[in-house]
Amino acid sequence: MDSSTLPASTISVNDIPRLDPPRAYTPLPGLSDGGLPRIGLPSGHTAVHLTRYTDVHQVLTDPTFSRTRANTDDGPGFLPTALPPELLISLDPPHHARMRRSVAADYSAAGVERLRPALEEIVDARLAALRTEEHPDLFRTVLDTVAAEANARLLGIPLRDLVGIRGYGRTVQMASAGELDTLVEHFTAVYGYVTDLVTGAAPSDPDGLVGRCVNGRDRAEPPLSDAELVGLLLPAVVAGDHNALSVLAKSLYALLCAPRLWRRLVDDPAVAPRLGEELVRLIPLGTSSAFPRIATRDVKTAEAVIRAGDVVYADVFAANRDPEVFPDPETIDPDRTGARHLQFGYGMHHCMGAALFRLEISTLLTRLAREFPGLTLDADPRTLPWDDGVLLRRPTALPVRW
Repeated sequence: MDSSTLPASTISVNDIPRLDPPRAYTPLPGLSDGGLPRIGLPSGHTAVHLTRYTDVHQVLTDPTFSRTRANTDDGPGFLPTALPPELLISLDPPHHARMRRSVAADYSAAGVERLRPALEEIVDARLAALRTEEHPDLFRTVLDTVAAEANARLLGIPLRDLVGIRGYGRTVQMASAGELDTLVEHFTAVYGYVTDLVTGAAPSDPDGLVGRCVNGRDRAEPPLSDAELVGLLLPAVVAGDHNALSVLAKSLYALLCAPRLWRRLVDDPAVAPRLGEELVRLIPLGTSSAFPRIATRDVKTAEAVIRAGDVVYADVFAANRDPEVFPDPETIDPDRTGARHLQFGYGMHHCMGAALFRLEISTLLTRLAREFPGLTLDADPRTLPWDDGVLLRRPTALPVRW
């Protein structure tokens, strides 16, 4: 179906080629001991599969579902190797809260608002560059650079350093089991760079996030070690760039594939934050939507029981399309009200970069709609190249005209 012939209120994600990811697990016959559906993970483990919004929300907010127990060399998951135990996503209470407090203020809505003038400057420069190109590419000229430079400004690290390790970060986020040696090599390079930031071997602005974390390490009790600071800052270096870019790229791709949605934005730029939020609800980062957890006690769900010891996949992607919570869940509706989506997680492991991303997407949508109202995709969307990885999935070219 051609989305350009539909009113904006009836544009579906199914009308947009390749927007939905392939399934990253294998459905299994039968039910778990507690009466829940089961799936096979790429690691070979069997997991309880939760898809209802209420059940997924319950798991995300309950600290007795352990990430630490799942993150072992032979543990369940979608990644071909375990994550370092000091990363925030690998931690359970009380260690998670002790570390996260160090960056809470910087990643709050008020904290990232301080970045707005710099972000506007970055967007100014990239839109000016787009206008001069003979073959303009929104991904290459605008989105790719905006995501990287905004993250570098927040962290207080030289953009040239971030550009130098971005390729390694991409490999880490793609997490291909077929390139395990390269994955480990590139992760080691990124880990080493962040270690150099923490120890002072690599330069950083003392007023940036890296400098404030290092200089304020004694405010934690006990003080944060070098390894803990690396575990705190490594996701900020990699995910603060690549995660933002992935969702920005898919959001703009979706809008350019649905001209009536783009026209709604052009006619009413104030809808940008709501439109961005609705797109985020529908667009997972990669082919998986959450890290598996292990239940440490029996827990009742809406209809069954999760048993202690069960591997649990709380499927955020499915929960965000639960028709009991989001009527007509696959419709892209910027006027949607009701429950808050779970794409940024919830509770302890809520994405610390959510406020920064919201600032980036609302700024970009507003500026692009105002300055390029006739923007349209200059290619068949089915021909565009994509990155398809576990933690990263996005088109890597968005040729446009106006």
